Amino acid sequence: MGQPFVIAAAFLTCVAAVRSQATYWLGRAIRAGLVKAPWAQKLASEKQKLVVDRLERWGWPLIPVSFLTIGFQTAVQLTAGLIGWHWPRYTLAAAIGWIMWGCVYAAGGLAAFAGVLALARQSWWLAAAVVLVVVVVVVLVMRRRRAAVSVAE
Repeated sequence: MGQPFVIAAAFLTCVAAVRSQATYWLGRAIRAGLVKAPWAQKLASEKQKLVVDRLERWGWPLIPVSFLTIGFQTAVQLTAGLIGWHWPRYTLAAAIGWIMWGCVYAAGGLAAFAGVLALARQSWWLAAAVVLVVVVVVVLVMRRRRAAVSVAE
């Protein structure tokens, strides 16, 4: 674990922090708008309040664990804001996830970068081809996902 890893992990931890806080506060903003709506009181039942109270007390492990997922992470952070999870509790739980996310992605990113550099030392053509193939695969997967989402809507 040399200096490049520490720098990458610290940077990515900061990225995770900014992104998760923005998503949480977006949820809080949506909640603020919904709470002021005239029909909002009809949706606020005792059962809903009980569920939110239980999530506040026992659901906090979902927040750091969500950082190890794709997609579910954003849903958990937005939901935390939507249900009005207390910001200090959310932030403490999320900080664990920020660090995990930063370390995992730094390790994976640096390993991939080191692999491409090692390959480039042997053949820069082959390294360029590998990078090109990875980019093409990512683009195709993203297009396929968008097409699947638009068909589902």
